[in-house]
Amino acid sequence: MLLRDSEVARQVRVYLLDMEYLARTQPVDNSVHTDTVSLDDRIDQRITHILGKTVVPMFNALIETSGEHRKELIALRAGVQRIERRLHQHHTRLQRLEGVRDDRPTVGVMAAMDAMNGRTFEHHIAKLLRRDGCTNVTVQGGHGDRGIDVSGLTADGRRLVVQCKRFAPYLNITSPDMQKFVGAAKVLHSAEVALFVATCPFTAEALSIAAETGITVVHRGLLEQWSAGEPLEVLE
Repeated sequence: MLLRDSEVARQVRVYLLDMEYLARTQPVDNSVHTDTVSLDDRIDQRITHILGKTVVPMFNALIETSGEHRKELIALRAGVQRIERRLHQHHTRLQRLEGVRDDRPTVGVMAAMDAMNGRTFEHHIAKLLRRDGCTNVTVQGGHGDRGIDVSGLTADGRRLVVQCKRFAPYLNITSPDMQKFVGAAKVLHSAEVALFVATCPFTAEALSIAAETGITVVHRGLLEQWSAGEPLEVLE
């Protein structure tokens, strides 16, 4: 409605309708895509392609040339980009459901992690992050890590840092441990998402500090679920 009198908008509308028609009528190879998950996956890929390659660039061009409705267009573009990110995340989950899950441990999840050394555990956490759609995932642990072990970006582009502690199950993450990580995550790294992952429990005071400062605690039970294939909500 904002652009009903625009010749450019009319041309874009015709183009998008043509793209939608092609996506809807393109033959599906039933020998490969025979179930509902595969069909939904194919549709998601088409929609994501149209949004990323046509709709968002269209808004970019219109924002550059529009004065009166610039704010409205920016808001609409942001909404389209959010939909595109959600579809991408949905596509990633469908791929995990369809594929052979060689990376999903079935037995002895925590026993395997208890047998890891600290460095191997950090790489295991990095692998889980990549599985859940995170990008630019780097293992930082070691001398000069500035208080974090893993860094990266969530699927929607938020800055992510992780502290990894592979402790014996009878030990605890204490208040000083949590305070140190809060300083590193929030002050040194300006993290938008901060995970404290441990193979042991957290004390009540450590949990309280985490809740007050926006740190996501991944305790032993949650870590087992995450390693077995359940994605972390904070990463979605």
